[in-house]
Amino acid sequence: MDFTSIADVERAAAAVLPSAVRDFVAGGAGRETTLDANRAALDRVFVVPRVLRDVSTCDTGSTLLGCPVAQPVAVAPVAYQRLLHPDGETATARAAADAGVPFVASTLSSVPIEQIAAVGGTVWFQVYWLRDTAAVLDLVRRAEDAGCRAVVVTVDVPWMGRRLRDLRNGFALPAEVRAANLDTSDTAHRKRSGASAVAAHTSQTFSPALTWASIAALREHTRLPVVLKGVLAAEDARRAAGSGVDAVVVSNHGGRQLDGAVPSADVLAEVVAAVDGRCEVLLDSGIRGGIDVLRALALGAAGVLAGRPMMWGLAAGGTDGARQVLDLFAAELRDAMGLAGCGTVAEARRLRTVRSAGTASG
Repeated sequence: MDFTSIADVERAAAAVLPSAVRDFVAGGAGRETTLDANRAALDRVFVVPRVLRDVSTCDTGSTLLGCPVAQPVAVAPVAYQRLLHPDGETATARAAADAGVPFVASTLSSVPIEQIAAVGGTVWFQVYWLRDTAAVLDLVRRAEDAGCRAVVVTVDVPWMGRRLRDLRNGFALPAEVRAANLDTSDTAHRKRSGASAVAAHTSQTFSPALTWASIAALREHTRLPVVLKGVLAAEDARRAAGSGVDAVVVSNHGGRQLDGAVPSADVLAEVVAAVDGRCEVLLDSGIRGGIDVLRALALGAAGVLAGRPMMWGLAAGGTDGARQVLDLFAAELRDAMGLAGCGTVAEARRLRTVRSAGTASG
């Protein structure tokens, strides 16, 4: 494999994946309006380069939640990665460890959290709030015991959005792929025409009653940093920062939940202003390369989460494919930083941005 862009990786993945699995990863909710808008929003952001600066060395290193990182990127939580490669999450986690970035393990990982954490590197654990609160807290304890460094609570999934590709495909998990962290029924494996078995499973398992009180209870329960993923409203970000959470992830779940939700990049600056330095802000949804990382930094984010590109790399080549994706991110970010006149991530966060419509920020 010799990839020169994330698009190359995606094409290689498409060549080996069953169409229903490709749709499961690539698809969004409804008419996929928000899915498409995420890319359009990022492509409307232009950075204003600085000149006459010494960029002999461009250091992409930074920290996320106090953890040193080789670049301000974390691998986003994605469920059921053994759909894409037999090694699943262990392969992706190994690539993240090799690249010096955090790996966020999903509640719905197809490999147990203990095996993922044993790979090494920095692992964060993503939590879906379950109907059984005791089971949620037990998962968090398991994550702590395994050595995870943060808890990332997904707050925008009371149930799974209507993902039409999955409905049309009657998508269900194959027998060998399961939610390895949960003791669940076989609902996600029961294929029915015109229905998503995975959506049926999440409706059965996830609680629609996740509230601020739930977050407060979680913070009392764990010593780990708590991150809220799925925040778009400045008012929610302000409340999150006031409640003592350690970070928020500005995300619309990659366009997979509310179709018609605002693109994440369009509200990033508002969220950064709302938290006013009281917690870190990361960007998720639509990230496809190093220039997107630079855009996010210039808009005030501490870093980004990358999901689909990592899955294409995993499908195309296991650990090596996923590692190549992170190498591409690093090379593209270093190139973009240098051409923008930034030798450090801190300097990148001081860049001005201009929207294509002509509105400047930063």
